Amino acid sequence: MTTATLPNRTRVLILLVAVVLLGAVGTGAVLWASDRSAERDRTQVGGPVVTRGEVTLKDPAARQLVFRNMAWGPHRDEVVTVPAGHPDGPRTSSGVQCLRFYAAAGTGICLRADRGALQDTYRAVVLDDHLRELRSFPAAGIPTRSRVSPSGHLAAWTVFVSGDSYAGTDFSTRTSIVDVRDWNLRENLEEFDVIKDGKPYRAPDVNVWGVTFADDNTFYATVATGGQTYLVRGDLAARTLTTLHQNVECPSLSPDGTRIAYKKRVPGASEDAPWRLYVLDLATMTETATAEQRSIDDQAVWSDDRTLLYAMPGDFGADLWTVPADGGGAAGRLLEAAVAPAYLG
Repeated sequence: MTTATLPNRTRVLILLVAVVLLGAVGTGAVLWASDRSAERDRTQVGGPVVTRGEVTLKDPAARQLVFRNMAWGPHRDEVVTVPAGHPDGPRTSSGVQCLRFYAAAGTGICLRADRGALQDTYRAVVLDDHLRELRSFPAAGIPTRSRVSPSGHLAAWTVFVSGDSYAGTDFSTRTSIVDVRDWNLRENLEEFDVIKDGKPYRAPDVNVWGVTFADDNTFYATVATGGQTYLVRGDLAARTLTTLHQNVECPSLSPDGTRIAYKKRVPGASEDAPWRLYVLDLATMTETATAEQRSIDDQAVWSDDRTLLYAMPGDFGADLWTVPADGGGAAGRLLEAAVAPAYLG
């Protein structure tokens, strides 16, 4: 007997059973996929464990290291935290994606890409202590550097307007500073007056990048002009950039305000990898080479007054390494699959 010759009531019953079975199979598949998704949410294949949780930028119970997670998986490019004392432990992900990130005193600056069908655009997003967006500013190019003042009142960022590497000379940057208290934006630090060797200086090729803050008025940065780079001290109120030392790129001020860590171009190095990591004493202008012998293309972070933290290429894109600031010791990898770090607490 075929299905067509069965009584109507029997055919309806068969249809109902089939629907129930299909529904059970579908529900099982969804639950299985959900379990697999949850498992992927907890782990990264071949990398560190990452789980979604609450990330805050202010007054953590214990000192935290916050950074952009580079491990493959659902949390790649998200801002994550780990205990500073256990950097290789499980990572807590905020769900907030940034290409470059920094934070201090409850303020975060996130340089973000908005992916378009024909062209990507970029924004500098100021975040509160729960990583909620406070204000967003269009960025003129590819994000590369970001910093927040120790008070959390000022945020700075640098983007490539043309070119995509500091190694050569064919690039241009745009560096901005915003006061998060009143949203006063200094959109382009190239508009500040340059004082070089004690005299006013003007040139069409002035380029500024890599801000590091001393306080809510004084900062340091790199100025390039005439084929040379200089460490400058910036004054927001006076709108001036005063040269202090030559051959300094991507400066980072120590917590005690006495030294600058920076990239220095060294003779004989490759044109594609020309830098070594140095520390400059601001009182004596004495330079000290660190034990890191590889070329570093990053703006280092001081984990304390004695140790530098910086990114180097790694299996997932970048790893974080440390080295003593006094020239002794040796470089060592702190954790893998990470970039753009900041310490909280």
